[in-house]
Amino acid sequence: MKIVETFKNIWKIEDLKTRILTTLALIAVFRFGTYVVLPGIDAASLSELEKQTAGGLLSLLDMFSGGAFSNASIFALGIMPYISASIVIQLLAIAVPTFQKLQREGESGRRKINQYTRYLTVAILLVQGPAYLINLSTKLQQAGSELPTGGWFVISSTIILAAGSMFILWLGERITDKGIGNGVSFIIMVGILARFPIALAKEFTSRMGDSAGGLIAFIFEIVFLLFVIAGAIMLVQGTRRVPVQYAKQMVGNKQYGGVRQYIPLKVNAANVMPIIFAQAIMFIPITLLGFSETNPDGLFARMMMPFMDHTSVWYNVVFAFLIIAFTYFYTAITINPNQMAEDLKRNNGFIPGVKPGKKTSEYIDVIMSRITFPGSIFLALVAIFPAFAKIAHVSDEFSQFFGGTSLLILVGVVLDTLQQVESHLLMRHYDGLLKSGRIKGRQGTAY
Repeated sequence: MKIVETFKNIWKIEDLKTRILTTLALIAVFRFGTYVVLPGIDAASLSELEKQTAGGLLSLLDMFSGGAFSNASIFALGIMPYISASIVIQLLAIAVPTFQKLQREGESGRRKINQYTRYLTVAILLVQGPAYLINLSTKLQQAGSELPTGGWFVISSTIILAAGSMFILWLGERITDKGIGNGVSFIIMVGILARFPIALAKEFTSRMGDSAGGLIAFIFEIVFLLFVIAGAIMLVQGTRRVPVQYAKQMVGNKQYGGVRQYIPLKVNAANVMPIIFAQAIMFIPITLLGFSETNPDGLFARMMMPFMDHTSVWYNVVFAFLIIAFTYFYTAITINPNQMAEDLKRNNGFIPGVKPGKKTSEYIDVIMSRITFPGSIFLALVAIFPAFAKIAHVSDEFSQFFGGTSLLILVGVVLDTLQQVESHLLMRHYDGLLKSGRIKGRQGTAY
């Protein structure tokens, strides 16, 4: 069988085998840490915290942390503070001239930006740590238990939580350097996949407990899930290739240029960022209602109530609209047609039939606008698919795999990892993983 032969070829490549084993060892350390409970906390009294993370934003955070959030683990805050800090620094690099200058300084500027990102991550952790402990104290009291008293416990636990998240970041960097690559994304993927077998087993048990048609409904769910995964793969890999011609140049007796290449413009250049931004906006009504002392039957509470239900029509319509809007916004700030046009002109390249300079910039901008629209619509549909799954009586845990941020991260990281493995195989003149062609990662290219 071809798959058996492929695994044999992978095992023959010493460097690739070492990287895979190193990645597995580091992931094992991460998974072990998700079950190490904070000192002074009774693990048996975490039932209320587990109920709180069964749905909503906290469910997403718990999924990204691999269950560490609901376990009150030393890794409870996970890698998300680093992701938040990276987003903030990325936006600053677009709006603040100082950070723009650092981006243009090459490797030294990149190291400086990474340093600022880590400083901001620590600052976020020092704020989120006490907030997590306050929430944990409330849930333990509901379960008939309580946190240890005293300021020393808060300080020591905050330090442990911050150190745990920074240790996860270190594990991710080691996976990037010594392992299979994409370390931070790989850790998030492992955290998401860790919940899939349990969610699948619970859904199967629930469906088989139905009086009639349970097995048929479960099979239909699996087929629909595969359909959504196929759509997510198309969304991640989708590109529009713009032909570029390079002018011929004579350097001495040698001729350079004259070769036609392509600029791969991604259909979904914003990746999962629009969903993350939109989810942050959608939780504002919940926050306002939580801090409001308005009568639950009052006008404000009744206006906010549709946004408390993730399966309501108004929630999903507004959510989809925000995703479409943020897709255009994030694409506009990350894709710079003017810079692309200048780079082409500097390298004696041009798009056939389009004048260099401003006309080329306008042409690329028009192409990006055309491909961003269907990409944003499809991204919005993928994001709201979990709501349709819940309406179809799919359990909360299993419905999270039908779309949203978790599915796109899973698909993207799996494709990137397979692409890394295939590149090692092709460099050693072995067959790739697929007969039909090379695997494309999130960048839309194959090595």
